Amino acid sequence: MNEKVKEMLGTVLYLLIVLGFTYLVITFVAQRTTVNGRSMETNFHDGDNLIVDKISYRFRDPERFDVIVFPFLYEEDTSFIKRIIGLPGEEINIDADGKIYINGEELKENYGKEVIDQFHHGDREFPILLGDDEYFVMGDNRNDSKDSRYREVGNIKRSNITGRAWVRIWPLSSFGKIKK
Repeated sequence: MNEKVKEMLGTVLYLLIVLGFTYLVITFVAQRTTVNGRSMETNFHDGDNLIVDKISYRFRDPERFDVIVFPFLYEEDTSFIKRIIGLPGEEINIDADGKIYINGEELKENYGKEVIDQFHHGDREFPILLGDDEYFVMGDNRNDSKDSRYREVGNIKRSNITGRAWVRIWPLSSFGKIKK
């Protein structure tokens, strides 16, 4: 075999290895996603680019206030990004004043952009009891978010969670690890 053929086969093999490795990383480890819309303001903005960690939930359970990515079941190639509010087995309630209660105790958090107004309680009946593998999620922009308060999103099953938002890569001025 002459040198040119060896060099070409080596290059093809190298490219196949790189493509295979890239496929494995995107499928099982991490992927880039873009925030589309205002539902997570003021913490995430339209156009922000994030790296989603797809591996950590194989070793630990999602936690309250984690920001997760999951597919929207009614639109192909569409994912949502929301914050976990309720954990499996918990009872979630939202009162007339927009306060969130977990198992009867008011949720102490500072992620919501504003108090939930009377027109944005969703179309589901409260209280909501989560199943053993279900999570209740909400956008940080509580009055401009389709989330678990609405039937079309509902409770998120663990098996439907793609991963957690891990690093913001764009805009560069906001580059860094995403904190809970």
